[in-house]
Amino acid sequence: MIILHRYTIESASWDRDRDHLMHVRHLVFIEEQRVPEHEEWDSADPVCIHVLAWTTNRDAVGTGRLDPVGKIGRLAVIDSHRGYGVGSKVLRWLIEEAAHRGLQGVHLYAQTSALRFYERFGFIAEGAVFDEVGIPHQLMRLKLYTHDRPREEAQRHWKSHDPDHVG
Repeated sequence: MIILHRYTIESASWDRDRDHLMHVRHLVFIEEQRVPEHEEWDSADPVCIHVLAWTTNRDAVGTGRLDPVGKIGRLAVIDSHRGYGVGSKVLRWLIEEAAHRGLQGVHLYAQTSALRFYERFGFIAEGAVFDEVGIPHQLMRLKLYTHDRPREEAQRHWKSHDPDHVG
């Protein structure tokens, strides 16, 4: 668990926390970004690792997920809670979970408006920009470790790109 000034970041379960996960994603993706509702919910949700950001009043305000092969997705923070580091903490939690599970790297499909956010964590853009649900996206990857580079060194690498990391 990570505690921020006003927020707590915790592991979530699709079965246990579905209503909270869906609430945040509905506000951000369906209402704000106009993603068709049938595009937002998929069969990956039950098998993904989820995270929720909570206010001190236990209101869910942010989320993200990690699938079994290392794809980070559905990173969302409710508009009124942006700018407080919630998205950074959610992303850091997902990266740390991937490293803990022994994944060699993670990838995501970043909205092009968020490329700089992910670059701050060491993600590298690959390939051409593509359309997903009417929004331009870019494949981005972050290596956590390779056979010739120990995990600890790779974690130091991405932590050095993390704007909130101290040390």
